[in-house]
Amino acid sequence: MIDYKLLEALAVVVEEGGFERAARRLGLSQSAVSQRIKLLEARVGQAVLVRETPPQPTAPGLRLLRHIQQVRLLEADLGSEVPGLAEDAPQRLRIALNADSLATWWAVAVGPWVTQQAVLLDLVVEDQDVVLRRMRAGEVAACLCASGQPLAGARVSTLGAMRYRALASPAFCARHLAELPDARALARAPAIVFGPDDRLQHRYLEQLGVTEPFDYHLCPSAEGFLQLTLSGIGWGLLPDMQSVAARASGALVDLAPGHWVDVPLFWHHWRNGGTSLQALTRHLERTAGDWLVRD
Repeated sequence: MIDYKLLEALAVVVEEGGFERAARRLGLSQSAVSQRIKLLEARVGQAVLVRETPPQPTAPGLRLLRHIQQVRLLEADLGSEVPGLAEDAPQRLRIALNADSLATWWAVAVGPWVTQQAVLLDLVVEDQDVVLRRMRAGEVAACLCASGQPLAGARVSTLGAMRYRALASPAFCARHLAELPDARALARAPAIVFGPDDRLQHRYLEQLGVTEPFDYHLCPSAEGFLQLTLSGIGWGLLPDMQSVAARASGALVDLAPGHWVDVPLFWHHWRNGGTSLQALTRHLERTAGDWLVRD
């Protein structure tokens, strides 16, 4: 029989990125959390964590994390059906998503549903190309990302796409892009990239026939990305929803009118995720098209 206190300790250590923070969240000493992990490893006969910073789940640890995520959601359902088992705290849904969605359409899309359902969101933000790792690792119950590859035990829905355009300030264009529409001039100008895993600018230049390396600033913030572009530090691919006002005012210039990149967004969720997760999935499938591009 699985001791779910031990599984909860594993989940919290991974979610919090360390034993010390996990101990504070669980209201235990750090040594007590470490002891629970050691006891879990003794029960399963294998290591469940790689002790690095932050701790990473092993292959058996991943399977246990997926299990505890689904148990959490199913227990919330059980509490609604058997009031004596209900907890006082509202249900939490731990979801991973890309920063651009969070900065644009996500809040207005899910806000009414979250308010109506009295659900708390625990959001994990990653680049859209790698956010699926969080779900594969068992850290989240659902994720929004650019990959449509299904995971075992999960379902995937196509929600639509975010449209990105290459933009820069007029001052930046005057300094660096007098040769436009030459794509190589764009490759020689400094770009802005969200993070090491962000390949959007690379793919955009490849579409224009440029494959050589280019210089870029790193800015792991959706709002900061917009502000750096407005300031003239570099050019970048920005979502239409985030840049519409700046384009209308002339603060940002479209570097290739009529040319854009559509990044598809897929919603992944565990099959046995409980009624709240299923309801959120239906809500997103029904309403995401109000903000995303659909063919």
